[in-house]
Parts: sequence; C-alpha cells; structure tokens
Amino acid sequence: MVEPVLTIAMLTYRRNSYLRAVLPLLVDQAASVAHWARPRVLVVDNDPQAGARPVVVAALDGCGFTDFGTGAVSGSAAAATGRVDVGGLRIGLTYVHEPEPGIVAGRNRALDEARDDDLLVFIDDDETPEPGWLAALVAQWRTTRCAAVTGPTPADFAEPPPPWVEASGAFDSWQAEDGAQVGSADTGNLLLDLAVVRRLGLRFDPRYGLTGGEDSLFTRQLTRAGGVIRFATGAVVSKKVPRQRATRAWVLRRAFRSGSSWVRVRVDTAGRVRLPLRVAYAAKGAAKAGADFVRGAGARLRGDLSAQARYEVSSRGGLGMVVGACDVRVREYGRPGHRLARHVGGSRTGGRR
Repeated sequence: MVEPVLTIAMLTYRRNSYLRAVLPLLVDQAASVAHWARPRVLVVDNDPQAGARPVVVAALDGCGFTDFGTGAVSGSAAAATGRVDVGGLRIGLTYVHEPEPGIVAGRNRALDEARDDDLLVFIDDDETPEPGWLAALVAQWRTTRCAAVTGPTPADFAEPPPPWVEASGAFDSWQAEDGAQVGSADTGNLLLDLAVVRRLGLRFDPRYGLTGGEDSLFTRQLTRAGGVIRFATGAVVSKKVPRQRATRAWVLRRAFRSGSSWVRVRVDTAGRVRLPLRVAYAAKGAAKAGADFVRGAGARLRGDLSAQARYEVSSRGGLGMVVGACDVRVREYGRPGHRLARHVGGSRTGGRR
C-alpha cells in the first residue's frame, strides 16, 4: 500500500514566540503518524518582512534538523527546508513566505504547496496541539474516509478572564459526539482530503482575506457539494487567548465581525436571487439586535451577568448581520487602516492593505 503524503500547515503572522514553542510539538505530532503516512510540517509566513524565517531556521538547527538548504525564492524570502530524525523517522520541515496580506492568501498558499499531497491539516500559530491530536484526526479519516475532520478547540487564557468575558461564552469550544457529522468547521483545526478538494475545485475566497469567515465559506461549500465533515473528540488543540483579547470590547468586536461574515457566507452560497435574501437577513439582524439589547438591559438590572453577557454578544452580532447584508466587510486581519470596507463593482473602499 502506498503511504499517503500528509502536510501539517501552520499559518503565521508575527507570532514568533508562539511559533518557536509549537514547532517541536508539530514535529512530534507528525512522527506519531509516520508509521502510516509520509508527514511533513509546513510553515506559511504571512509577514511581509518574513519575520518567521529565523525562527524556522533556528528550529532546524536547534532540533537536530539535517540536510538544511534553501529552495526557490518566494516573495522577498527564500524558502527553507530540512529534515529531522525522530526515533529513526525522518520528518520534513518547510518554510515558505507568502507576502500577500490576508489569511486567505496564506491558506491558498498552503493548498498550493500541498498540491501533490493526499492530506492537508491546518493549525494556527496561536494554537497548541494536545497529545494525540493528529493521530485522532487521521484515525477518524481512515475509519470513515470523509472529506474533512475537525475537533475541539478549547481556550487557553493567559490569565483568568474577567467574569463578563467568561460568561459570554465567546471562547467556548463547540462539541459533538465522536464521529458525528458537522455542517462546517474552523480551519484552525481541520484535516482535508485533498482528492475531494481538488475534485470540487475548492479554494479559499480572496474576498474574505482581511475579514475572516473564509473557513466557514470553504467548509460550507464543501458540505453543500456533498462532502462530509466528521468530528474527532480526541483531536484537541488549545487556543491561546492573550490578555488583550479577553476583554468585553474585543469580544463585542468579534461578535460584530462574525455576524457580518455569517450573513455574507450564506448570501455567497445562495443559489438564487440574492437581493431578497439580503433584505431578509438585514431585517432578521435588526430584530435580533433590538430584542437582545432589551433582554441584555433587563438581565443587567436583575444582576444576571451570564444572561447579560450572552444577550449583549448576540445583539452585537445582530448589528453585524445588518452590515453583512449590506455587503460591508468588517476587517479583522487587515494591516493598519479602517476596519470597514464596502465592496462595490469589484473594488474596495474604506481601507488599505
């Protein structure tokens, strides 16, 4: 039997301390499935200054990597590759630079780098794989031969969050039964069967490059085309939450952006006239925003912090739905500039990359 080729892709943007800590863990995860597949680790650096390259080079040197060399020039930085011996297993590590801003450019670069591979596993640079993570993803895929596998992503707070943030549920990890079929998934913890992806011609949509929501669109397109996504309870990655994100203001901004992208994904995957759909979602979002604002105010008067936080998050998400229905894009991953952009006739206004 031919061993499938598996790539673990980590996208990174100026989180070098996280990257430095997680690279050895990814190598160990790769080694855990090397008896069945030919695994490698791929780092896609989305920093225009290629700041992650020294981190990867240091990992190649410090972790005992051999055969280190440089490949073709990618953007402003040369690609780098090497291998490490882990208990007699040789695990590859590759660095590539993707200077085009936005998470979509990085994810599509990973697809391009894995064009001849069988499986692609995404993990983000603020996540830590728990023991058995990759083995659980692979085991679920081998058992069911599904199009994709995802798993839990619990929060790892840098310090205890404020009561409002904890009560909001914004960082709760969603759960399902092991092997359950799910409708969509985050790409921060996702295995893809690349034969299915290639057959369907799927790519991450550049319109979502600076706003987020590209993973929801991609996996929704996958399932609408007949692909099945399964849940693996043992495939756990912990998502680091720094102090500056564990705030009420950040959570409400994220809810606003999420509401916007939720509507945009559904409009973009609609197979019918879209204007009535936009009007319906705008009305639904406005009603949700107003009703939950009132409910949140009532909960605050009662001293019910849990209900208050959840209603306030829901209300802000409703406002985001209204904005998304108007095709106004709320930027989350953009370079310095405005956070709102209106897409008109193929051009963007209200921000810069």
